[in-house]
Amino acid sequence: MTQRTLRRWGLPDPGSSKYDRGTVLVVGGALRSPGAAMLAGTAALRVGAGRITLAVARSVAAAVGAAVPEAGIVPLADEDGSVRGDVSLAADLDDVQCVLVGSGLDDVDAAGGLLAGLIADAPPSVAFVVDAFALAALARRPSLADALRGRLVLTPSPTEVGVLLGAEVPSEGRAFARAARAVAERYGAAVATQSLVTDADGSAWRIRAGGPGLGTSGSGDVLAGAVAGFAARGLSPARAAVWGTYVHAAAGDELAGRRDGVGYLAGELAGRFPGVIGRMTSVS
Repeated sequence: MTQRTLRRWGLPDPGSSKYDRGTVLVVGGALRSPGAAMLAGTAALRVGAGRITLAVARSVAAAVGAAVPEAGIVPLADEDGSVRGDVSLAADLDDVQCVLVGSGLDDVDAAGGLLAGLIADAPPSVAFVVDAFALAALARRPSLADALRGRLVLTPSPTEVGVLLGAEVPSEGRAFARAARAVAERYGAAVATQSLVTDADGSAWRIRAGGPGLGTSGSGDVLAGAVAGFAARGLSPARAAVWGTYVHAAAGDELAGRRDGVGYLAGELAGRFPGVIGRMTSVS
């Protein structure tokens, strides 16, 4: 995967207002991990999405709203801090271009209920990014993906690739690449995992950026948010996944100062996104 490819693809025109760049609805944020939804939503804005709404547990909604003043907030009914799975978000899906499900959820059954409800209620034009506990829920109910073919991105870790296939898989090498392709085919989705993006049509891209510093708490939430932001702007699932993976990795390289550098925080990544994107889209 080269920078030349991304430059050739380009990005949608930003338009003249926030409404031209799409809205992301992030559904997550349980009491134990509200920061995951905050990281994801901020990342979506940093790649150019126009608006974000964070649907989080009622017990943390006020704090999240104060911490992310750029976001609209939807308080979700919770039990002992875990978001309930029978919550309806039908009224909050108007004018949403992408839904990100999973960031900071902590119950697989509840995540499955939320995902099923969102799929049923969302207009057919809405893209979906599925992450974290929502991936495990999808693995239990793979038929949920049938309605999302052509508008779905999965962002699993190597371990979650195995969960989605119901088998142990190696975490690198050709066998891992084959497993990622199998996930894309099974779920009809683009799959962003590590430095690899695969698509349901058999296409694959290897991102030549990033290092071990990306393996830090919250980094996956930032990646999922970046992918969702690009999808909200109108990119196809595969291109949103490739752009998100590259920008995430390149930001990590900048923060580390070298490919093997570690020690930066996931929350620092998104601040680098506008500069990375600007350099990629400038005339060379």
